[in-house]
Amino acid sequence: MYVYCDNAATTPLSKQAYDAMLPWLETGYGNASSIYRLAREAKVALEGARKTVAGCLGVAPEEVYFTSGGTESDNWALKSGAELGGGERRHIVISAVEHHAVVNTAEYLSKKKGYTHTEAAADKDGLVSAEALQKALRPNTALVSVIAANNEIGTIQPIEELAGLTKEYDKKILFHTDAVQAAGHIPLPLNGDVDMLSMSAHKFGGPKGVGVLYIKNGVKLPPLLHGGGHERGRRSSTENVAGILGLAAALEYMTSNREAFAAKVTKLREMLIGGILSTVPYCKLTGHREKRLPGTASFIFAALEGESLVLRLDELGVAGSSGSACASGSLDPSHVLMAIGLPHETAHGSLRLTVSHTNTEEEMEFVIRAVAAAAERCRAISPLWDINRPAASFLPYFE
Repeated sequence: MYVYCDNAATTPLSKQAYDAMLPWLETGYGNASSIYRLAREAKVALEGARKTVAGCLGVAPEEVYFTSGGTESDNWALKSGAELGGGERRHIVISAVEHHAVVNTAEYLSKKKGYTHTEAAADKDGLVSAEALQKALRPNTALVSVIAANNEIGTIQPIEELAGLTKEYDKKILFHTDAVQAAGHIPLPLNGDVDMLSMSAHKFGGPKGVGVLYIKNGVKLPPLLHGGGHERGRRSSTENVAGILGLAAALEYMTSNREAFAAKVTKLREMLIGGILSTVPYCKLTGHREKRLPGTASFIFAALEGESLVLRLDELGVAGSSGSACASGSLDPSHVLMAIGLPHETAHGSLRLTVSHTNTEEEMEFVIRAVAAAAERCRAISPLWDINRPAASFLPYFE
């Protein structure tokens, strides 16, 4: 048996997405910007997909812009949102638990473009409070970006409250949320004060390399990419018609079944959490206990190194992660785990298991046994581990 439990990194392509894409890979290959029949057919399909996505999100089709994925959408929102602020507005607020696509973009704007940025603090569960955001806002703030649901620990943020607070402070401040992990899995906060929202198809059963940036009507966001004037002049580049059709089909399928899938996945998640916490000593759940994505179970282990644990799990037949897949080559501990108060050495011992509606209870039982065996094996060769007396620095976090 081999069990895939890394759906936060990417999901398998759903049958719905595959079936929607296939005709546009085989015979419907026309460039949607041309004027002959093959191209017109592609254009009609493209705009149909836009309407489908808009319907799933509860927004207008003209508010949906197709991109190459979550990273581009985040970059567009932050860089162009900061530019739109213009003049004296040279300050950006992000949360302390953002994805690297937001963190590194904010740092780029600060180091290279003359902006400053402030991180709104998160609590021990990864939640950003209204008070924390209020402290970070300034009279010259141009943009606020807070992740809808964290990619490592799964904590869901109170986006409607935070966006509302931002607009109460100053209606001119743009509010963006990275919903890459949330889209297709939980309802999205698009009926209020959110100006921009990022999505990526491969996180909900669509193909890699295609995403969405929702831009609220009235927000005149400058283009990030310049060229032939595609996407109504806002995002130049020949449209990935097949990918966009796959995105729309996958999102529609997930949205239509969201409640049923969430109920099943939450049950599987709780099996994992209960089983691992009860069988592995000196192990602790990370993220908010209730306000978390349905499929995310994330842990820290005393006297363990996360990547060693992931490699051992792979040998035992389980695919998991030690954190964000986008930073898997880094030797530094997770900035998210550091932001929620974990010390350096403890933050290295992380494991993220993310399940989907295609997983089974039998698989969860297998994963629990594999995690217990992998942790025992890794600790057996760890100089930090003594079952009778674990390193003193770990004790405050595991007892």
